Amino acid sequence: MYAIKRITLGRLVAVLSIATFAACQTAPPEVVMATAGLKPTKGNKTHGEVTFEQVGNKVRVVAQVIGLKPNQEHGFHVHEAGDCSSGDGMSAKGHFNPRGKPHGHYGTPERHAGDMPNLKADAKGRARLTVELDTLTVTPGPASVIGKGLIVHAQPDDYKSQPVGNAGARLACAVIQAG
Repeated sequence: MYAIKRITLGRLVAVLSIATFAACQTAPPEVVMATAGLKPTKGNKTHGEVTFEQVGNKVRVVAQVIGLKPNQEHGFHVHEAGDCSSGDGMSAKGHFNPRGKPHGHYGTPERHAGDMPNLKADAKGRARLTVELDTLTVTPGPASVIGKGLIVHAQPDDYKSQPVGNAGARLACAVIQAG
């Protein structure tokens, strides 16, 4: 009987050792994502899908947009309000700017958090964009895109004109949602 208890105790120690080791291991980081389904504003055909993925201290933005003017660039920004109810996209308000910076090129430190590269449409009016930005987060905090608006504009962003880059009318609008 003693031998049976000893084997059982040995197995118990082995199981507990494995469980303790596993508990001490660092779990892989949870992927934090957000999505936005762009829908056309009144009188337009532009629509698409955009994902936002937290990658370290940056956010990878992947956009696929169709219904753009062929061979043209279009301004593309995160806006402060997650509201597309107005029909013209104006309910999304201005560019997302939690740090109070001036509008600028997406590659410079002095810019709105929501300033992103222009979408470049091909001959069929389709655009694809992949970019990593250091001014946004998907995780909670003042720079989080969750609940913000996403807008595609009719004209290219000139990255100079204040406060929004002279990008013109709003062709498509979305609310950025966790997921």
